[in-house]
Amino acid sequence: MYDYRALIAIAEVEFSDLVDHVDDLGRKIRLYLKDGSYVDVWYSVRSKIQRYAYHWERVQYGTIYRHDNIPDGEWMSVPTFPKHCHDGSYENVGESHLSDDPRWAMREFLRLVRDKLQ
Repeated sequence: MYDYRALIAIAEVEFSDLVDHVDDLGRKIRLYLKDGSYVDVWYSVRSKIQRYAYHWERVQYGTIYRHDNIPDGEWMSVPTFPKHCHDGSYENVGESHLSDDPRWAMREFLRLVRDKLQ
């Protein structure tokens, strides 16, 4: 299981303007945002390549924003495959340049959230 403590600290300290509270759900963490939406962060340590997903669900607006590196064959045409980004909807997919370092990726993703909320 992935140790999420560093990512939780980043969310709670560096992004306290966005994050209301964080739940460690074991296999992932859920960040509850002050606008009523949430971000799920998931890392797998089972494969040789560390798989991840940063998923911001905005049910009240019908939007999702997700960066992941799960090799979904549907997105093979994306130049950064298997890394890709769902920008606003599942179908709107493009390149993802999120860092491979989980701590930097957390910061980059939460900056994206901050920018979208402003």
